Order: sequence, then structure tokens, then C-alpha cells
Amino acid sequence: MLVIGLTGGIGSGKSTVADALAASGAAVIDTDVIARELTEPGQPALREIAATFGADLIGPNGRLNRDALRALVFSNSDARARLEGILHPRIKDRMLKQLAETDAPYAVLVIPLLFETNQHTLVDRVLVVDLPESEQRQRVRLRSGLTDGEIDRIVSSQISRAERLARADDILDNSRDRPALLAQVEGIHRTYLALADGLNDREDC
Repeated sequence: MLVIGLTGGIGSGKSTVADALAASGAAVIDTDVIARELTEPGQPALREIAATFGADLIGPNGRLNRDALRALVFSNSDARARLEGILHPRIKDRMLKQLAETDAPYAVLVIPLLFETNQHTLVDRVLVVDLPESEQRQRVRLRSGLTDGEIDRIVSSQISRAERLARADDILDNSRDRPALLAQVEGIHRTYLALADGLNDREDC
């Protein structure tokens, strides 16, 4: 199966692209969704997070205080490494299990830290959603209400825009409006279908 790695900086529009590709028939596996599932009440990962970082991160309803955890790990690189050690192996295992079970024409793995975690080795092509960093920061600010300092810390945990673009196989420009982005998604979907068909033809030979 053709496997695409979808990535981009925070606020770049990855979810919009992923939703559009899923609506077109691709199998979309989103690691952020998996991470949320793994940290639901009763999950082993949540218990390990509480044991590692303190039970005060768990609210009275048994749910993870995600804002408090984000503030902690993006202000402390050691804490971020410990959290990644808890979550990343579990996320990868579930992602690969879901990938093995899909029968769609091609699969899209949505991995924000694709290059930073060396998971680009799991995919055939890398699709980057891109926009200027100033617009990226503005969208994050409006969407999430994060402070400039919080946005700075998150952006600094990711590779630079220039490096991400240099390592991309395909790029979607999200600096314009939504219809313009969706038109690009439609085009890249057709490209991936053709590549997937070619891959299947080679396997049949």
C-alpha cells in the first residue's frame, strides 16, 4: 500500500487536509487522535502519566488536564522527553496496527513531528501543509488562545519551516483561503491514486 506522511507546523491546516483526503476515500490515521484515545480515563498511558508527573494533572472527572500537561512539557525538555517515552511507542504500535487493517487505495499517517521522531522512514512520500510562519502563529493564536510565549515554545520544538519544505515530496500551500487549499487537496488525491495504482500494478507483475 502507498503510505503518505502528512505533516506541517502547528496551525498549518493538517486537520483540514486530512479530513478532505478521508472524505475522498483515503485511510487517514491521525496520531493526535490516537494520543487522545491513549490518555482517556482508565488507559494505562494515563496512569503512567499521573505516576510520572503527578496526580494533580488528573481532574476530578478522571480526565487529563491537557493544558497543564502541555504547559509543563513545553517549558521543560526533560519532561517532554519523558512524556514522549510514555506515548510515542504506544502511538506507533496502534498506528501500525490500524495501517495493517486498512484496505483503502492509500493511507495517510498524520504525524506532526514526522521528521523529529524519524517516522518519515515509515512512509513512501511526505506531504507538507505550508504557510508563512507569521500566518501560522496568527491562526494558532486565534484558534487556541495560546500566548506568544507558548506558541514560541511549541514552534521551537519542531524543525524549521525551511528544513520541512526541503524534505517534502509534495507541498500544499495554505496561505490562501479554504477553497484554494481544497482544490490542491483534490489534485494531490488524484496523484496519489495514480501512484497507488502503479504500485499495485507492479505487485501484480
